[in-house]
Amino acid sequence: MRLNKTLATKSVAVAAITALLGVTSACGSDKEDAGGGPDKAEITVWLNGADTPDSARTWLKETFEKEHPGSTLTIEQQEWEGLVERLTTALTSADQTPDVVEVGNTQAATFTTVGAFSDLSGDLPDLGGDDLLPGFVEAGSVDGKTYAVPYYAGSTYVFYRKDLFEKAGITEVPATMADFIAAAKKLKQDSGQADFSGYWLPGKDWRDGAAFLWDAGGDFAEPDGDGWKATLSTPDSIKGLETFQDLYASASGAPADANESDPVTPFCAGKIGMMSRPGWVEGMLTDPESGCPDLAEQVGVFALPGSDGEPAPVLLGGSNIAISAKSPNQDLSRDVVSLMLSEDYQTILAEAGLTPARESYAAKLGDDEFAQATIAAASNAKLTPPAANWATVEGKFVLEDLYSKIAQGGDVKKLAAAADEQIDAELN
Repeated sequence: MRLNKTLATKSVAVAAITALLGVTSACGSDKEDAGGGPDKAEITVWLNGADTPDSARTWLKETFEKEHPGSTLTIEQQEWEGLVERLTTALTSADQTPDVVEVGNTQAATFTTVGAFSDLSGDLPDLGGDDLLPGFVEAGSVDGKTYAVPYYAGSTYVFYRKDLFEKAGITEVPATMADFIAAAKKLKQDSGQADFSGYWLPGKDWRDGAAFLWDAGGDFAEPDGDGWKATLSTPDSIKGLETFQDLYASASGAPADANESDPVTPFCAGKIGMMSRPGWVEGMLTDPESGCPDLAEQVGVFALPGSDGEPAPVLLGGSNIAISAKSPNQDLSRDVVSLMLSEDYQTILAEAGLTPARESYAAKLGDDEFAQATIAAASNAKLTPPAANWATVEGKFVLEDLYSKIAQGGDVKKLAAAADEQIDAELN
C-alpha cells in the first residue's frame, strides 16, 4: 500500500518534524535538485545498534576509501532508543547532517513523507530493482518515488535451551501457540527462581509482544477513510494482550520496565529457557569475549508457532538506508549506498544472520537450523501499520508504556483504550 498523505494531513508531531527540517514538499529532494557534490569529501554514515557486524563496517570503510582516494568514511553508531528525535535534529542542515543514515523500516515512512531524504528512484535498477525486498521498498516510498531502500530484514525466532527442555521432559519443540505457552510455564516452574524466564519477555518488549496480538487476530491500527483508527480495544486485540499479560506473569522473570536490548547477559547467566531474538544474536552468544560459547552449544531454534500450527505472525524487523536530502555529498553518498547493497557487503550481513536486502541473496543465509528458522519465521511476518506518522508513535514510546503497564498487572481493556486515544492522535 503506497502512502499518499500530503503535509496538510499530517499530525502535529510530523508537522513539527517538517518545520524543523525546513522543507516545503511532501517528498524528498530530487537528485538533480540536490546536486552531485565534490569529488572528495568526509562521508558520515549512521548505523544503529550493534546489528551490523564489525566485519561489514570495516569492509565498507576500506572499500569506499580505496575506490575514492582522498575521501574518508566515518561510521557513527547510534542507539535505537531515541533515534527518531536524533534524526529529526541531525537532518536539519548540511553543516551537521550525516550523509547516509540507517532508519528502522517502521520509521521510514515518517521521514520519507516530510522531505528528509533524497530521491533514489532513478538508482533502483542499479541497486537491485525488483530483487529488493518489496515491503521495505514500499516502506521507503511515497507518491510513486523511493527515498529509502532496503538494508536488511530480520524476523525473530525462538532460541531455546535443549538441556532444559530435556530436563523438563519436553521431548519436541512446541507445534502450536498453546504448546509454546505450556512449555514456557513449565520451564519457569521447574526453575524455582523468580528471576528465571521460561520465556524471556521484558515488559516493554512490544515488538515480540506483537506476535501474540496478531496471532489472536488483533492489530495496532487499520486504515479508516483518509486516516487511521487504532484497534487495540477490539475483542481480538484484547485477547492477544491478555495472552501477553498471562505469559509475562507466569513465564517471564525479566523486569517489567526493561526492553529487549540485552538478551546476552541474562542468557549467559543461565536465566533464560527460551527467548525470541533475531538470528544475529547467535553470534553474540558464541562470541568468546562477550558471550558464552559453552552455554551456546545447548541452543536450538524454531519459529514461534501460531495457534493454527503455522509460524506465528512475528514482526518483520529490519532497516532501510537513505541519503540525507541536505547532504552536500550526494554522489559520494550514492556510492556508499551502492556498496551497502553489493553482493560482498550483503553476504557479510547474511553470514551474521541478517536477511539480505535482495531476495536472490537469501541462500547466503546458509542451510543450518538457524537459517531454516529465519526463513520459517519470515514466512508469516508482518509490518507495523504503514502510516506516515507511525514513527511518532514509536518515538513517544506509546507501545512500550502500554506493554509495560500490562506486564505490571494493569487493566488490559482500560490500558488499550488509553493507548488507542494516543495512537489516533498521532496517526491523524
